[in-house]
Amino acid sequence: MRSNRWLVAVGLCGLCLGFAIPVGAVVDSLGFERVFPDQVKWQDEPGGLGVQRAVISGDPSKPGIYVVRVKFPPGVMSTPHFHGEDRYAVVLKGTWYTGTSADWDPDKTVGLPPGSFMKHPAKAVHFDGAKDEEVILQLIGEGPSSTTLLHPELTGFGHPHKLN
Repeated sequence: MRSNRWLVAVGLCGLCLGFAIPVGAVVDSLGFERVFPDQVKWQDEPGGLGVQRAVISGDPSKPGIYVVRVKFPPGVMSTPHFHGEDRYAVVLKGTWYTGTSADWDPDKTVGLPPGSFMKHPAKAVHFDGAKDEEVILQLIGEGPSSTTLLHPELTGFGHPHKLN
């Protein structure tokens, strides 16, 4: 049985579907693209309890490489889900907690500190998020991206919950 002190939070479906918000990168005549920190445009994830995302490069809804950043506020974690494509994550800030099971149990996650890397193989079930501090990730994948929730009845897309 799940502990009552841990509540379910939304899977990050919006990270992969229907958003392509250009960051305002500077692209030179040779095609080099530069993005400065003040150019990152964070967008609230609808119903995401403060989860934000920013498209750094590309468009996750279209074919090709994309780079997005995700910001988890303390105490927000996704429920078990998977993506149709491989995704590569680098922790930029905070300790990111990751689980690799269909059984949502934040107490059994592995904490990855800043600088850590994790590959999410296509269709591999996982859940992740923040516990005590803000977390910022950079995700790279090849679109078009997709996300499938294992237990949509737990989240009801757009109806997240915070961890206690």
